[in-house]
Amino acid sequence: MDFFEAQARAKKHTSRLVALFALAVLGTVLGSYGAAVFALRQTHDYTPQRNARGAQRSALNAQLPGWWQPRLFVGVSSLTLAVVGLASLYKWNEFSAGGSAVAESVGGRRVDPHTTDALERRLLNVVEEMAIASGVPVPGVYIMDEEPAINAFAAGLTTSDAVVAVTRGTLEKLSRDELQGVVGHEFSHILNGDMRLNMRLTALVFGILVLGLAGRGILWALRFQSLGGSRDREGKNHLGVVAAIALAGVALLVIGYVGYFFGRLIQAAVSRQREYLADASAVQFTRNPGGLTGALKKIGGFALGSSMQSNKSGAIGHFFFAQGFRSNFGGLWATHPPLDERLRAIEPQVDGKMFDAPEVVDVARESFVTAGLAPARPSRTARLAPAPAAPGPADAMASIGTLTPEQIANAQLLLDSTPARLRTATQTPAEAQVLLYTLLLDDDPATRAHQRTRIASRAGGDALRLLDEFTPALRTLRPEHKLPLLQLSLPALRPLPPSALNPFLETLDELVHTDGRVTAFEFALQKLLIRTLALGRDPGAAIVQIHSFNAVVDEIAIVLSAMAHTSDNDALTAADAFALGAAHLKLIEHQLALLDPVDCDVGPLDPALDTLATASLPIRQRTIMACAHIAGADGRIRVAEAELLRAIAATLDVPMPPLTTAA
Repeated sequence: MDFFEAQARAKKHTSRLVALFALAVLGTVLGSYGAAVFALRQTHDYTPQRNARGAQRSALNAQLPGWWQPRLFVGVSSLTLAVVGLASLYKWNEFSAGGSAVAESVGGRRVDPHTTDALERRLLNVVEEMAIASGVPVPGVYIMDEEPAINAFAAGLTTSDAVVAVTRGTLEKLSRDELQGVVGHEFSHILNGDMRLNMRLTALVFGILVLGLAGRGILWALRFQSLGGSRDREGKNHLGVVAAIALAGVALLVIGYVGYFFGRLIQAAVSRQREYLADASAVQFTRNPGGLTGALKKIGGFALGSSMQSNKSGAIGHFFFAQGFRSNFGGLWATHPPLDERLRAIEPQVDGKMFDAPEVVDVARESFVTAGLAPARPSRTARLAPAPAAPGPADAMASIGTLTPEQIANAQLLLDSTPARLRTATQTPAEAQVLLYTLLLDDDPATRAHQRTRIASRAGGDALRLLDEFTPALRTLRPEHKLPLLQLSLPALRPLPPSALNPFLETLDELVHTDGRVTAFEFALQKLLIRTLALGRDPGAAIVQIHSFNAVVDEIAIVLSAMAHTSDNDALTAADAFALGAAHLKLIEHQLALLDPVDCDVGPLDPALDTLATASLPIRQRTIMACAHIAGADGRIRVAEAELLRAIAATLDVPMPPLTTAA
């Protein structure tokens, strides 16, 4: 799976989607206009004299308003578009709070990182492994406790605010391999850009539905109105007003629900195609088709299947792993392909048999391995095996947005080889902050003493005690453990209020600048942390504003120069490495020049990356490709180069997994 190709495909789907919905809205506008003209003709005030019937009919036809009324059309279309647009914006604004808002709106409960529930702990481990393996921030994990069926969904506007939610039935009924298949399916939606597309679908459909809801509300408000009235003129006027309002309500109801019908057709058609892609990606990630097919067969075998009980989930039915609600209109509204078709797409020779429930396993008395709920895991003493060769630029680019069995296995080993005390520290806001302080301690005794003084003055004696507790374990870690510890800490740090977060970030900044220089790791840690937390709090800020390479020549030059000066190539100078990277930006290659180190240090680099984060996907793709070729100019990527490359990729909202680096 190519990340950039998948993102471009999602954008293409979005463009088609907008065009189709524009046609649906146009039909709604024309329907509203037709209803308005019909009502105008029916209520036209005409009282003919009692002469010949033919003359009366001729005069009536002559005085009736025509079907084309330009001023009426402008008024009706403006009002309709305003209602649909405002309703869609209202729903989109609800989603702007991020994936957590979606999960909580359907009754999701965030899993406590300190949970002692074995099934919840297994879920957290699977999500953490896939996040570390793919290079995305660890998503928030939610459970829908009141849902006994097997289902799940991913939601969010960016990878920084993404969440993965599963039902209670998913936890209780699936083995670890099957759970990994489902979570892999949801990570495909995260990496392929489907989450944002799903939210746009929901907002647009809701905008059209509002017309129908308005009509239903009008009719509901008129339910106690008397249509009898008196026979005098006042009674007739009252009856006429009520009838006109009722007619408007019926028109809005019909028009709104007709538009909603076609909107749901579009929504379902787009969703079904994305589900096939997510299934294929999940199998590619795990190379274990049996995990995903096992989950699908259990959905087909259990009585409840994937059916959601809460009606609150109806609006996001296309988010789910499997069909959550009964599909109306002969399957036209089905958001997911039939189970047998999904199974055949994964395993063409499938026999069509679904799951038969086995005996219940007492997980309180058996381990996951002996109960068949998890594969045998490496011991705590396992260590990451050194790769035969460090990755080159092609490997770095190919790893973006991917999940492979090798990456997942590497993430499992990486997590297993991390001391348990440090894993525990990532789960609590206070300890996670001190853990990140510890990662920044300098090797020089004088600098370290100065840093400890700053931590004591800022965070107090308890922070120093934890610092001393964490330091021995951190000294045993390899460089590739450090940024994953930051990833694991993010879920605990996201809920911090600004009153607690700002002093923490200020302390980090002081620790970074204590020795007067900023290493690639220090910059990467700060940038990854600040960028991820900022997007997690305001995912709507990730807006593309720049579409021209010429508009960001200066920013690209700064980024490429910083990478060239960070590179430690044996046979190439910084200028040679810079030229190799610039060659991948043909449109502006001759406008790019290597800057002096002082002109591309942290000061100018930070805002340059923030500007590039608002650039279009092709600009970000080419920039990262150029950086990767600079980092690997001599054929391999070293630790400092990999850390800066990951920081650049994360700032540009491009998930890059850990790279096995040359020491």
